[in-house]
Amino acid sequence: MRKIILAAVATAALGLSACSNNTEEKADETVEAMNADAEANLDSAGDAIEGAAVEGAEEIKEAASDAADDAEKTTDEVGDDALSVVDQAEEAGAE
Repeated sequence: MRKIILAAVATAALGLSACSNNTEEKADETVEAMNADAEANLDSAGDAIEGAAVEGAEEIKEAASDAADDAEKTTDEVGDDALSVVDQAEEAGAE
């Protein structure tokens, strides 16, 4: 009877050992999957941030170009107005 009990205890111990190894493997697989998900999420976040930065830079460049165009138009208008005043002054002086 004693041998039967020892055999049962040994079998139970082997079963628990196998169960423990299986649990450890599953835990390792879960951790690896979580790490892969975290890395993919970080990559996606990095891509989104980079896209937003590029888009923002393009908008700033366009706004600066528009401002330069407006300043050039204003300068041209001021110059045209000044020439008109000179022309009017010359015409008034010639009369």
